Amino acid sequence: MKNLETANRCLNCKNARCVSACPIHTPIPEVILDYKEGRYEQAGKRLFDNNPLSAICSIVCPHEKQCRGNCIRGIKGEPVDFPAIENEISKHYLKHVHFTEKRIHNQRVGIIGGGPAGITIALQLAQKGYPVTIFDAHPRIGGVLRYGIPDFRLPRTILDLLEEKLLELGVKIRPNTLIGPVLTIDRLLEDGYDALFIGTGVWNPRTLNIPGESLGNVHYAIDYLKDPEVYQLGKKVAVIGAGDVAMDAARTASRHGCDVTILYRKGKENISATEAELQGAIDDGVKFVFYKIPKACSEEGMIVADCEVVMDADGHPQSVEKADSDHLFACDSIIIAVSQLPKNNIVRNTTGLETGKNGLLIADEDGKTTRVGVFASGDVVTGAKTVVKAVKYAQHVAGEIEAYLQAKAQ
Repeated sequence: MKNLETANRCLNCKNARCVSACPIHTPIPEVILDYKEGRYEQAGKRLFDNNPLSAICSIVCPHEKQCRGNCIRGIKGEPVDFPAIENEISKHYLKHVHFTEKRIHNQRVGIIGGGPAGITIALQLAQKGYPVTIFDAHPRIGGVLRYGIPDFRLPRTILDLLEEKLLELGVKIRPNTLIGPVLTIDRLLEDGYDALFIGTGVWNPRTLNIPGESLGNVHYAIDYLKDPEVYQLGKKVAVIGAGDVAMDAARTASRHGCDVTILYRKGKENISATEAELQGAIDDGVKFVFYKIPKACSEEGMIVADCEVVMDADGHPQSVEKADSDHLFACDSIIIAVSQLPKNNIVRNTTGLETGKNGLLIADEDGKTTRVGVFASGDVVTGAKTVVKAVKYAQHVAGEIEAYLQAKAQ
């Protein structure tokens, strides 16, 4: 047990603050007790049943705001590093547990998008005996976990293990299959799918809407992270944005030998990336230049203006440009990382599916869209959120899909 010394520091609090701070309420004291007493399999099952993506969440969650950040040990010293314990147990469990297909029901479920939400729902419904097919536009399932988070931060081996468990449960996977233009929602329903789930994520980059974004030295982070090896960025790179995606793009470019600078319109205290991601970027040699507003992209670099941050009437920080301060930040390539929006391949080829602000699918708290029998959750509904929140929402929606299928069968 690699983390036994860490586990022994847990106080086994009666009203554990770490549990209440976890969006999915991981039973941390019980897991640690199992771990300390050598009940590895029980600890792993406890974690998996509560959160089938626990091996992933143990790496990518903003732990400083959740479990670790609320550990009572952290008030006067170092908090218990539960994510390290969770990761060890979860990976061990995935490597050693074996599922078998148990088809109890004949009602077929189609899952469009093999990201965090789609994987969660597929695992839950397949374990309950429903035949499930995942349609994914990429060569491998994982969605943003595989194509949006660098391998040095989230090893692909964990996703491969989850795919192995899905196959053991009898889940069919159709890779490189974009639902919408050729295979439509209507066709899937005609072919006998009794319920459909849409979890296609947000893959369209949000633009800055400034001159020069179509130039050959300008790229979007969500595209760059899919396959960094094919990009010729040159020596000096500017990254626009300060969220987790911006940090991932900056760290990836730095690890490919580039001199990388993040340009941000606010100050360091306003950075939206997690503390771990920010520190990782610093450790990887990424530089930061604050209070710069992007004005235009050029072949020589980024035209920016100086700015200052003021509070609006609601107390939110806003960047205010300083007059006559435009200047060139010289660089070979520019990577834009200012959030993403959903693609509209499905919506534009389907009647009865409505979207709201920014093209996000409209779905109620139970994941029901405006089309009967079609459910949705994850980033395509909420916008980009944390993986653990996507899992929590998806677990609830899986229960609603099952309730719908049971009612339909009567």
